[in-house]
Amino acid sequence: MTKLAAAGLTVRRNGRAILADVAFEAQSGEFVAIVGANGAGKSTLLSALAGLLAPDEGAVTLDGKSLGEISGSELAKHRAYLPQNPRCEWPISVERLVALGLTPTLPAFGGLPDRAKIERALEVCDLVARREQAVTTLSGGELMRAMLARAFVGDPEILVVDEPVTGLDPRHALDTAGRLQSFARAGRLVIASLHDLTLAGRYASRIVALRDGKVECDGPPDQILTPALIRKVFDVESNVSTGRGGLYVDYTAPT
Repeated sequence: MTKLAAAGLTVRRNGRAILADVAFEAQSGEFVAIVGANGAGKSTLLSALAGLLAPDEGAVTLDGKSLGEISGSELAKHRAYLPQNPRCEWPISVERLVALGLTPTLPAFGGLPDRAKIERALEVCDLVARREQAVTTLSGGELMRAMLARAFVGDPEILVVDEPVTGLDPRHALDTAGRLQSFARAGRLVIASLHDLTLAGRYASRIVALRDGKVECDGPPDQILTPALIRKVFDVESNVSTGRGGLYVDYTAPT
């Protein structure tokens, strides 16, 4: 059982607290959706939880050990991270980009390791037909899927992804959310920031809502996604309903 936790997490920039005394705890089998308005601190929280950003105060621990005490190479064996708006400037093939998720020491030339894993990741992200295509020629949505495949391919214990459905068409957005859910149900920990509250409500097992750098609420989607909470966190009115496929959030007007 893998456990990721944060206590007293505070990050400041130019004297302003981007995150303020945030507490967080999650473990294997959970799909935690981080939601909040722009500037609420979602990306900063994910960077800190992934061990890419050292907090000004507080600490993040993996199975009780501070991330600051774990080497980058060791952490990479347990955690995969996908940033918001990922980019690739080199015209390598999609297949080789995905293979980079297996090892940071992959040679520039020669055969690819673990072809079965690479093939599976390409299939999962609907990229088999694009395997030989240069990454620099992909559309924004295709690149996001390729980056997701790179994150999936190593079968990490923890997957941290920042806005993974940005730029995806409806079919691939649903596929991606479903894949993240399946990854969690297979015993991994998934933490993802999402702006689409309907996807968060349908697929996540838990929602953490941030507001002004603080945790406003944390719990199951059906308890968190209420018109009152959405009004407080996002400053919009909404209708929340359930039907075929699960929970639906419909925004009606600004407050």
